[in-house]
Amino acid sequence: MKKSSLRSGLAGIALLSAAVLGGTVASPAAAAPDGAGIDVYVVPEARATAVEAYWTPERMRAAIPADVLASDNRALTDRKDIIKGKPVISGSPQAASTEIISPTAVREAPVATIGKVFFTLGGADYVCSGNVVSAPNRSTVSTAGHCVNEGGGAYASRWTFVPAYENGRAPYGQWSATAFAAPTQWTASGDISYDAAFVRIAPRNGATLQQTVGATPVAFNQARGLVYEAFGYPAAAPFTGETLQSCYGRATADPFGQSLSQGIPCDMTGGSSGGPWFLSSGAQNSVNSFGYNTVANRMFGPYFGSVVQGSYTAAANG
Repeated sequence: MKKSSLRSGLAGIALLSAAVLGGTVASPAAAAPDGAGIDVYVVPEARATAVEAYWTPERMRAAIPADVLASDNRALTDRKDIIKGKPVISGSPQAASTEIISPTAVREAPVATIGKVFFTLGGADYVCSGNVVSAPNRSTVSTAGHCVNEGGGAYASRWTFVPAYENGRAPYGQWSATAFAAPTQWTASGDISYDAAFVRIAPRNGATLQQTVGATPVAFNQARGLVYEAFGYPAAAPFTGETLQSCYGRATADPFGQSLSQGIPCDMTGGSSGGPWFLSSGAQNSVNSFGYNTVANRMFGPYFGSVVQGSYTAAANG
């Protein structure tokens, strides 16, 4: 089938202007919304050193898909808390695509803004996915909450982002974290409805991450039930984690009502956690979070409401 034209517009976006839906204007530098519970963890300098040397190709290949870190989490907060705030997009969205692609995972060419995430937690090495989002500091990556914090527990160490990874190649090198921002609903109690995080990234060779690879817009407080294209690096069988994959479909509610997350048709496996969900406009509006063993080929992602927006603001303005 024909693939969406979205990919062709992703790699070159590096914009900081504010665009809006519903006629509401908001700056990406605005303060966190009222009631947003945000936890910001600054990576100790001693833990930030020697990260690149640690992540050898052998360790990257052996890293465990991090979906296991979210397997026992559930929703703890009601709907009125998660859906709050005015619709806003930080960055400039692209023209909407009307092309249709397969709802199951298909291999993609590398995209400069999307990459693999590697980190250590509880003595084990894990792998996730992430995406560079437009931010005032030009140094912000979006991922899943369980890709930075185990959910009501410790934060990750040796955290690094490898944009445009493919078959062991890292054309833009490794980028280390300096701070994590995530909803306290995730970091304090592991509420799966808030399984999202934003990571502040250190410069490399005098340049920011966004200057180097570009960035995509990010949207908050949008309608539910929209159509998404999701990307990630699934590593569990039948995938290898060595190539970028994508899925496409319309979001529907959690069939069990156990979370406020939405699901799209997608057979990506562990390792794709944290990979971006894009609206047809090109703005990111969720991340790969979890799946149910009893619901085949469906990936769930958190609703990007005002609390997740607050996490973005905390990371993006540091």
